[in-house]
Amino acid sequence: MTGRGSGTGRKRAAGCALVLCLLLPGCSAHSGTTASDSADRAIGRTLDRRAAAVTGHDENGYLSVVDPRAKGLRTAQRTEFRNLAAVPLSSWQYRLGEVRRTGATATAQVELRYRITGYDSAPVADRRTIELVERGGRWYLDGDSPATGAGQQLWQQGPVHVARGEHSLVLGVGGSTGLLRRVAAAADRAVPAVGRAWQRKWAGRVVVLVPSSLDAMGSLLGSPADTYRGIAAVTTGEAGGAGAAPADRIIVNPDAYGGLSELGRQVILTHETTHVATRTATSAATPLWLSEGFADYVAYRGTGSSPGETAPELQRAVRSGSLPATLPTDADFGFRDSADRLARAYEGGWLACRLIAEHWGERKLTDFYRAVGASGQRDGGVEKAMNDVLGTDPDAFTARWREYLRAQLD
Repeated sequence: MTGRGSGTGRKRAAGCALVLCLLLPGCSAHSGTTASDSADRAIGRTLDRRAAAVTGHDENGYLSVVDPRAKGLRTAQRTEFRNLAAVPLSSWQYRLGEVRRTGATATAQVELRYRITGYDSAPVADRRTIELVERGGRWYLDGDSPATGAGQQLWQQGPVHVARGEHSLVLGVGGSTGLLRRVAAAADRAVPAVGRAWQRKWAGRVVVLVPSSLDAMGSLLGSPADTYRGIAAVTTGEAGGAGAAPADRIIVNPDAYGGLSELGRQVILTHETTHVATRTATSAATPLWLSEGFADYVAYRGTGSSPGETAPELQRAVRSGSLPATLPTDADFGFRDSADRLARAYEGGWLACRLIAEHWGERKLTDFYRAVGASGQRDGGVEKAMNDVLGTDPDAFTARWREYLRAQLD
């Protein structure tokens, strides 16, 4: 997951990763179970009926697989189904994993996979824990919750409202339709801006989620809300991989995003959109100073912001005699670290990418980014790409970067 949040004087975001799997066509796959094969098949049929009801907009069919005796669950499932009504789904499927059965009850680990029409070339994958009960030879749902470490889906938080842009789809709960339209407008400006800087093949469209609050954002991400306090947005998706890129979602923190200037909001959406565009070129080999620095480079490209305006924390450090000795480490980008340290990490990464673009050219910057990601592993990846693409090495580059900081910020 990548993200952007707020620092002193300007708003920032930070990065991490949620892994989303690829959907293979066909029916649910049932594997790794500890219950009987016949029970697995019956449970799979229950889930398939539920999936067909979602794509068929069949509320009665959706509720028909819920335990008739679980009145509270049926009410909650009816509400959830109706909350989904505005979401333009092209597919909805379940993949059955481990099933643990005790008599007439069972607990199944399930992967829900769905796509949004016109936006997802591969599905979002959501891990669920499903409770079931057998009645009269048929299995019914008796509970449905996020698996350990997984988050909620937006429609589990309330009715979903939709704003459509030329290059964007914004889904929100609890906020005003005006906010969703403004987010869509910013995303629509972000997509072509990213396309001009990253002239490589990518989807050219984004899906943005706007939950009602910071707490709701944390629930979507399956993490404590405080993890994202001051973070204006994050992007979920799987880095690297061949073939179609898994579906990305930009998730906006309405508390932090709402406090930004118009420029700040645009920077946030362009930064996150850059992560969507570069997803397949980013791998475990890509250091955060490069992935976050490049996203900031694209976000600030053409804004006219000076280095001092864009990197105030790093400027203070340089002017106080605390010139960084090394490029920012991945640890420097930790959400839980001090805001000043996080801001300096982003600013340092941005200036490193800006240096490459100014000294070697923008094409070399994108070539370098792709070369690092293509190496697939951290050890030696940056070194080889610097040598092959930039004709330098990490020590010489770091020395040049430090001189660049002095020249731009002192």
